[in-house]
Amino acid sequence: MNPQTQAERRPNAADEHDDNKASFAETALKLGGKSDDEARRMGAVDKADDQVEEMFAKRFQTVNSPVHRAIWDRELPIELFQSKQVAPPADVQRVMDDSLTVMRKHVNAGTNLDEKRKVPQNVLDELGEVGYWGLLVDKQYGGSGSPFAAFAGFLTKMAMVDATVAGLASVHGCIGAVDPLRTFGSPEQKQKFLPDLGSGKRLSAFALTEPGAGSDLTALKTEAVLDGNDYVVNGEKLFITNVVPGRTVGLVCLINKRPAVLVADLPKEENSEFQLKKYGLYALKHTYNQGIIFKNFRVPAENLLKPGRGDGLTIAYHGLNLGRISLCANSAGTMRMMMASMIPWAQYRKTYGAPISTRELVQRRLGKIAGLIVACDALVQWGGTLIDEGYRGEMECVIAKVFGSEAQKEASIELLMKTHGGRSFLHGHIFGDNVHEYLAPCIYEGEGEMLSMAFFKSLVKSHGTQYFEPVGRALQANKIKTPNMANPAHLWALKGVFAPYAGWLAGQYLKPKPKPTMPAMPETLRRHAEFAANFLQKSPREISGTMSKHQLGLADRQCRMSELSQRLQDAVTILCTALYAAKQNDEVIRGAADVFCQDLTRKLTGERPSDRYYKTITKLGEAIVDGGFKSIQGVNAGEIMMQYDK
Repeated sequence: MNPQTQAERRPNAADEHDDNKASFAETALKLGGKSDDEARRMGAVDKADDQVEEMFAKRFQTVNSPVHRAIWDRELPIELFQSKQVAPPADVQRVMDDSLTVMRKHVNAGTNLDEKRKVPQNVLDELGEVGYWGLLVDKQYGGSGSPFAAFAGFLTKMAMVDATVAGLASVHGCIGAVDPLRTFGSPEQKQKFLPDLGSGKRLSAFALTEPGAGSDLTALKTEAVLDGNDYVVNGEKLFITNVVPGRTVGLVCLINKRPAVLVADLPKEENSEFQLKKYGLYALKHTYNQGIIFKNFRVPAENLLKPGRGDGLTIAYHGLNLGRISLCANSAGTMRMMMASMIPWAQYRKTYGAPISTRELVQRRLGKIAGLIVACDALVQWGGTLIDEGYRGEMECVIAKVFGSEAQKEASIELLMKTHGGRSFLHGHIFGDNVHEYLAPCIYEGEGEMLSMAFFKSLVKSHGTQYFEPVGRALQANKIKTPNMANPAHLWALKGVFAPYAGWLAGQYLKPKPKPTMPAMPETLRRHAEFAANFLQKSPREISGTMSKHQLGLADRQCRMSELSQRLQDAVTILCTALYAAKQNDEVIRGAADVFCQDLTRKLTGERPSDRYYKTITKLGEAIVDGGFKSIQGVNAGEIMMQYDK
């Protein structure tokens, strides 16, 4: 985040609202039939979201974000969907290059994994020596202070060498202890922890999930009680990536019944206070994912992070956005590995006397995976740019995460596996050895459909507060649970509060929105961008109609929220991909973006593929077989297993 943006943030707005006051969301949930406990818990999440929002200057908050404005404003701000590719500073680039050199050396020598098939400590140490773990640590604490967009783009390159090591950089720098300390730490806390985190002397993790607390973070049970100068922690954490003795964790726990975050240095060995819970886990097999059991574990009271306004949920929610973009970046690199393995096999494997690289189905698969890769690249560059400019990026980062994880899942099952056939399941095969790694990101950083609901709630919050909240309060005051517009008493109760909404709705029909002015771009990509923009500009009526139809019961209409949210996300993805590809001088990238946008457009319209589409995508596949997708050059494609005499 740049210094100007940093100065605009407001971490100490503690007195603007009463944190103990029930939010309207909590009141509405009660009116909708929720129990007091469920309404209180969901209201707590709503408050945490508000508290994160207030950390950002008004112009960078959700209501002024690209997606929110594209849907609710009269004019779609097309400039906010055009990503910017900025070269990293020379010193940051040197760290990135050296880190790639270290990992290529170990991968080529077969020393990137130890006898337990884990990334060994000496590799982690070597990466620390060249500055890998300090990329997101500010220079004053010994790090590189990399712009986030540059960091995210670099993770794609690292994932093409070793996806686990790329993922560990995100765990450490985005959702581990680095981001919470950078954002919420006091000067003393930063000086105490960040130098070791930046050098890699201590790597970090974030201890959030518990046996009964995953997507529902209000179910936390781990508790810390102040005892002298220490907090005494008791409880259990589960599914904590990158945790071994000697690491530093951001520990989410309850203090005085409220969520809080302690930065805790774990002992170098397990003891009676700190124990690891080991279990079999198919995913993340090249690193450590374990549980932690705390029994009277002591943490210095000075290690408590204080967000100003809010609590531990505020801290937890803040770092997840960076991790979501990083996940999409990792997917872009991982899918390049898949493509690199598909091409030599397609050239080697013959059916009926001809290589399968000449078959339409295989060519289509290569064209399709290219489109998924380009779309991920577009979302990573766009989202990273917004973060660096100071935007909160809540909805934009959700789009990147959901798309990146689903794209990787589709690529692995529908494209990689089906091209390699039965050999996919051999020990040592890229698919057989990594299928769980390819699927697990659908759960990481929040399960996709759950995040789609969160996206929808962020999108409608301001609209609901402006137009639906007055109606809800009037219903509450008149003790009307289910309004009936045919009932004169209900109409009387709503007099005065319904008129603003009626005026807004009339404007949607009577005042057509102006089409955005597109930048110079190829005609095929322009059509995709215009379709997406038009889709987004027309969506407020359906969104608001959904809110009006379900009213206080909307919170339980999970399927409707998720489905509508996904369509909006798809439209944004089309827009970003078309604008991104238009700036590339590579016809294969532009072609990949074109077929991808066609695929996603048909998903939204229900149309069927045309013969022209099949001709376009198979021609793209031919170009990829001939080496046209340049960014996979030099990637280790792996050996063809169980070769035979052709």
